[in-house]
Amino acid sequence: MGNPLLDICVNTKEDFLEKYGLEPNNAILAEDKHQPMYKEMAEMDNVEYIAGGATQNSMRVAQWILRKPRCTTFMGSVGKDEFSETLEKKAKADGVDVRYQKQEDHPTGTCAVVVTKNGMCRSLVANLAAANHFTKSHLNITENMSLLEAAKFYYISGFFLTVSPKSILMVGEHACTNNKMFCMNLSAPFLCEFFKEPMMQAFPYIDVLFSNETEAAKFSEVQGLGSTDVKEIALQVAALPKKNKKRERIVVFTQGADNVILAKGKYSISILDISYGKITEFPATRLSEENLIDTNGAGDAFVGGFLSQLVQSKSIDACVKCGIWAATKIIQRPGCSFSPDVQYRD
Repeated sequence: MGNPLLDICVNTKEDFLEKYGLEPNNAILAEDKHQPMYKEMAEMDNVEYIAGGATQNSMRVAQWILRKPRCTTFMGSVGKDEFSETLEKKAKADGVDVRYQKQEDHPTGTCAVVVTKNGMCRSLVANLAAANHFTKSHLNITENMSLLEAAKFYYISGFFLTVSPKSILMVGEHACTNNKMFCMNLSAPFLCEFFKEPMMQAFPYIDVLFSNETEAAKFSEVQGLGSTDVKEIALQVAALPKKNKKRERIVVFTQGADNVILAKGKYSISILDISYGKITEFPATRLSEENLIDTNGAGDAFVGGFLSQLVQSKSIDACVKCGIWAATKIIQRPGCSFSPDVQYRD
């Protein structure tokens, strides 16, 4: 589950960020002051429209790597308009089984993607619109409930905490009760700070947690973990209380071009082969400036690559390495897009 959004992407200069009070490499929800920005971006010569939304991006990337249609199902809320038709067409073309909840009175959400510093930085401003109106009742539809019960792995972006915490808890409880894998992402620093309560209600259900280093630092600050060291934070997060004692918690922190940090909790799980109390680091692939096009979607791609191997019961090393591969491919193209002809070989 997540927020299906149409990305409005531009590559511009840093003064555009200053004009609208934005920060590089950050993600926020749109306020009234940001509304003129969408019009200004739409009038730029280099504007691009790309099917987006963090979770939907991850599902598209997983499908790209798995090369077997409808391995993944995505649920989120859209309007009944041209934008939603574009999103659905794109996601289905990539192999995702799309199950949108469609709103009569709200337009499909959009996300301003402002890329600066020659693709090195991206700032996201989401105008959720219809995406903000997803309800748990959509999960209770017979066909959707059948899909939920048939699934063995679940992934929900932290952005969904602002939309339907009840839906997250429902899926988390189902996963816990049936010993299935439940994965989430911190997604943005503001979620750790301003949506602390619903985040921590969901946290005991999390088997695999994704985050980047900025989000991890904010989580540590808000939760009073007493550390700014990303490795120490990973170990502490892995050890936080957990409902399903049959599974250890896996914590994966990405750091852009720096090493991926991985830690685990104290419960055993047969398909994953890492040691508790020990940090494992995986080198990211560094690209030259001329090969780096757009970092937007890198985190989504990492998750998609990771999950594509996890669902095949591959080792945790294989999951991380595929995540790094997917992110490296995506940042060499605009937005979260990929060439269907490129195949992953482990």
